[in-house]
Amino acid sequence: MRKVIVAIGGGEIRTQGTAAIDQEIVRVSRKRHPRLLFIPTASSDSERYWKHVEHYFGRVLKCRMDVLYLIRERPSRNQVRERILRADIIYVGGGNTLQMMRVWRRRGVDRLLRLAYQRGTVLSGISAGAICWFDAGHSDSMSFYQRHNWKYIKVKGLGLVSGILCPHYNSRTRGVPRRKAFRDMIGGGSGIGIALDNNCAIEFVDDKFRVLTSKRLARAYTLRRSQRRVAAERIRQADRLAPIGSLVDRGRLR
Repeated sequence: MRKVIVAIGGGEIRTQGTAAIDQEIVRVSRKRHPRLLFIPTASSDSERYWKHVEHYFGRVLKCRMDVLYLIRERPSRNQVRERILRADIIYVGGGNTLQMMRVWRRRGVDRLLRLAYQRGTVLSGISAGAICWFDAGHSDSMSFYQRHNWKYIKVKGLGLVSGILCPHYNSRTRGVPRRKAFRDMIGGGSGIGIALDNNCAIEFVDDKFRVLTSKRLARAYTLRRSQRRVAAERIRQADRLAPIGSLVDRGRLR
């Protein structure tokens, strides 16, 4: 069974800013009208967010749409299982990664997502919805609880891809730059890092990968601690998938 993950660093779905990446998510499902399940837990089940996703993926990209609310509604375990396992594509929205992972683990969603992955469901998402597939991610979740005097934290993900993901690498949260904070995290011995700019994604298909972008200057990088410094190396974009083994020098990714 083919296993696919598309993790997007950031972008504005309302203005179709990640269109080229989203089209690939639909294409790789190998369905003309795939059933897409949107999970907006990180945004506290924002209905407005769902409406934007429903319009774009439904009306524009011709997916059959469904949404899984876990905060504003209380579906049974059987209902959650049925909706996750019948999806061709699962798309996870951005927001508070820490809150999302806590809710998922409490409701058993983490286990169901791993099962869906093994069964060939395309897993995708943006920001928090990209972090969740990795061992861990560089998260601004604390900014949701206090506007001032907060710090970026490492949030544990599902571990389907090894490494620590940093979304929005070329941007800031409440004026605090991601780039320096992520380099400091990796420099503190936190393992191998993958950094994605806004409008940039990394796609994994079985034991291969490639970088996708929806804007020309969007970039992806690997970061790792080397002696007393952090070395960052750009992951080049290519039309074809490349063996993950080609990333060995940058760190183990699977």
